Order: sequence, then structure tokens, then C-alpha cells
Amino acid sequence: MHRRKLLDLISEYAASHPGEDETVDRFVAFVSRETRCFERDCWSDGHITGSAWVVDPERTSVLLTHHKKLNIWVQLGGHSDGDPDTPAVADREAREESGLAVDFLERRIFDLDVHLIPERKGDPAHFHYDVRFAFGAKSKDYVVSEESNDLRWVPICDLPEYSSEESLLRMQRKWLR
Repeated sequence: MHRRKLLDLISEYAASHPGEDETVDRFVAFVSRETRCFERDCWSDGHITGSAWVVDPERTSVLLTHHKKLNIWVQLGGHSDGDPDTPAVADREAREESGLAVDFLERRIFDLDVHLIPERKGDPAHFHYDVRFAFGAKSKDYVVSEESNDLRWVPICDLPEYSSEESLLRMQRKWLR
């Protein structure tokens, strides 16, 4: 089953994040029932995306993108586009959106988030079931891709100055623990 690898990662995540049962249960139910969950055009409820919490070599700043379509500061990431290897999706997106060489800090899920994407240009409103992994950058020399208005290394302690998004602040809290 092409979804087994992700379900196993989510199960491992659930064991170490007992306070996130609601989100974990929602992910498991979605991935278990939706055979096309990795496809961008899976509109039944949404689709799986892979994101990257990329920290600088000193591990004190995180790389954020000022997302062109959403017009907010967020972590790097994107659609699976049919690829069921979600860690590889997050890795690919980190590299494509930043031009940086990155390495997994762990091949475990760092965070899970479900968020609504509004209707836009013919795509119906839908959910992104976002699976996030932590990466370390080998340098700070990023390149802004066409998907971003800007990229910026943000001191992790200063993250609330760039975003009030609970999912980003939750990752900040996890990192600082």
C-alpha cells in the first residue's frame, strides 16, 4: 500500500506527541480512506503536502518564505504531486524553493498540521494535510525562487514578529524545547 510509509511515520509521531491526538486521528482517517491523497487534484477533502522547517548552520534561525499566492510568511513546502514519499517531497521543496543544500535533522515528522486553502483560480477550497520535517542548511546563501516574494532567515525567538499563525508558533515551541 503506497500510503503505509506515511501512516507508519504518523504512528511514530503520535507516540511522541500524545497531546495532538485530534490532528493525528484526522490525518490517519484521511490517509486511510483517500487512495489519491498524494494527488494535487484530490478535492474530496484535500491532499498531502510536505513542508520543511529549515534552520541555519548555527540552528538559531529558520528560513521563511513570503509566499506569493498566500501573501504570508511561512515555512518552505509544497504539493506531493503524486509522490507518496513525503519526506522526499519536503526535501525536494526545501531545495527547490531555497537553492540550499539541506540535510534531514531526523527522518521523523517534526509537526503535523491541517489548514484550509481558500478557493483560488478554479481550485475549490480544500485542506492541506501538511507533514513537516526539520532540516539543517549547510549555508545561509539561499536563492529566492519564483514561488516566493522573498526569503528570510528569521531568528527563531523572533518568529512572532513575522507571523501569528499558530502552526508556525507551535513549531517554534517544539524547536525551543
